[in-house]
Amino acid sequence: YIEILLHAIKQGQVTAFNDERFTSPLSLEDVMGKLAEKADTNEVENPDGTFSQIITVRKFNPDDITKFRLKEDWIFDKNVGRMVVRIIGLAPYIDRKNADGSYRLSLPLFWVHYEDIRDHNAKFEVYNPENDVFRITWDDFFEKRLFSSYVLKSTINNPLQEDIKNYKKNIDILNEGEDIKEKIFNREHDMWVY
Repeated sequence: YIEILLHAIKQGQVTAFNDERFTSPLSLEDVMGKLAEKADTNEVENPDGTFSQIITVRKFNPDDITKFRLKEDWIFDKNVGRMVVRIIGLAPYIDRKNADGSYRLSLPLFWVHYEDIRDHNAKFEVYNPENDVFRITWDDFFEKRLFSSYVLKSTINNPLQEDIKNYKKNIDILNEGEDIKEKIFNREHDMWVY
């Protein structure tokens, strides 16, 4: 999916932003600069005892994008009588690794407005190795919520709008996310109980 996003950004159909509030747009050069790590210079000892410098240039590997972060609004629509989820934006996360290849951290590359990318998503199909008959587009994939997810941030009892990881640690982060999901479910359920 990252290749579809990058194609849309290169074509100028989608604007990438630096933050989740969509306040500072990024140029194409900025986006491409974030994809690959900067070149490293290492000194290596030659057999004759002299030292030479080797420059290691790392290229972008789409497999390094392991997850996407979605920003959503969860709204109870009283006219229809159901919970409606609207995706506001999404950000690909890239895994950075140490010199020995071990995992170091994940960083967001950029944010895009979901409404801007929807037309582009509708043009490309999702590959499903388990079922090649039922074909869906990336737009169907997101709108039908065919992905697994967990809560990272909420506005429920969170006036500073901090990520859960800032005030919880380890497994408590996931537990807090599940508690937030339960609060949303109960709020929707309570609308129907008189």
